[in-house]
Amino acid sequence: MKSGTVQAGLDEVMARVAPRFARVEPRRRVRAFMAGLLAGLPRTNCWTIAEHAGDASPDGMQHLLAGAVWDAQAVREDLRGYVVEHLGDPDAVLVIDETGDLKKGAATVGVQRQYTGTAGRVENAQVAVYLAYASRAGYAFIDRALYLPRSWTADAARCAAAGVPKDVQFTTKPSQAKEMIARALDAGTPARWAAGDEVYGADPGLRKELVRRRIGYVLAVAKDHPISTGIGARRADELAGRLPKHAWQRISAGAGAKGERFYDWALIDTVDAAADPDRTGRHWLLIRRNRRTGKLAYYRAYSATPVPLAALVRVAGTRWQIEESFQSSKELAALDEHQVRRWDSWHRWTILAMLAHAFLSVMTATQPPPDPASGLIPLTRNEIRRLFTAAITPIQRAAQVLRWSTWRRRHQARSRASHHRRQTTAPHDHEVRLEY
Repeated sequence: MKSGTVQAGLDEVMARVAPRFARVEPRRRVRAFMAGLLAGLPRTNCWTIAEHAGDASPDGMQHLLAGAVWDAQAVREDLRGYVVEHLGDPDAVLVIDETGDLKKGAATVGVQRQYTGTAGRVENAQVAVYLAYASRAGYAFIDRALYLPRSWTADAARCAAAGVPKDVQFTTKPSQAKEMIARALDAGTPARWAAGDEVYGADPGLRKELVRRRIGYVLAVAKDHPISTGIGARRADELAGRLPKHAWQRISAGAGAKGERFYDWALIDTVDAAADPDRTGRHWLLIRRNRRTGKLAYYRAYSATPVPLAALVRVAGTRWQIEESFQSSKELAALDEHQVRRWDSWHRWTILAMLAHAFLSVMTATQPPPDPASGLIPLTRNEIRRLFTAAITPIQRAAQVLRWSTWRRRHQARSRASHHRRQTTAPHDHEVRLEY
């Protein structure tokens, strides 16, 4: 890949979003911001991005997130159009999942002690739901929604301090997923399937909306999830226990890092009166069995028309791509490294990080395969990011490095002095404060 190729790729992205910025200065700053997100900096925040861009201070980058006039939701529309133009496929899968960012304190928008899969336990965290577009050509995020717990939406003063709009109400994660899927489909996004984990599979409202739109789905459910069949309602694991040996088929869920991911699969015809009262399509309980451990996983599956088991297995396997998207977007585009507290700033950081990740995904998908005789694997996101960074990163002069060193030390001195003033004016723990 030549440096001009990556430059042209970034030019295409910037040309798509440029009309969202009325002045040339924020357009240039957005380009520099995205370059900083992709630069693989030891820490990624407005300070380090500004230094990488050659700015004299982080004020401009901070203003881009907090005060500049531009619509992050409009850029989201551009992001989706960019992804669909290059990766669009009528048989694509809309994959929904959530991720959490561990945070300290209580002021950052959406933060509270809550379960997050990032840590695998209850932690002080900020959680968001993401929608990824996965096709045979590649995959990328196209939407996201910040989850606000009831402790936030019930506290108007707290929301106002974090810049949350007054009309934002509590919304469950499945409802957020439904809104994002509807937004994508209403915009003409080509897709045939949806996939998600147990949080979304257990929600009849989401399943009903997908049935109404005739979008097939493979949504995970818990082992004790009730399933209606010809013999009545049973737990998913009870139905699995009734299966004969010949019911299982060995099918690959797709290629992984170590080759094809083979599992045993079984399918049971079911009824879903809550989602499809008129029985307009076919419903199944899809069961996956690990060939080594015997561990089972369960999915509600639906299609408006009959499909083979292999098609459902492909959709189930596609869901794992969003986990890879989270990993690569955090590692390669700093999706989780934001140090912002307010509503608008969070939405702006995440949409630019998603756009940077989509740029890598599209560049990866559109590169010609290497000559088999070359002994090379196809270009990966990681390799394209290295090539991109090498092509656009300016060589910093000694004067610039010294200027930033001076700026950081001066800022740290002011912060230290402010902290010391607060310490000297605040009452000590051992003092008794009299109230009148």
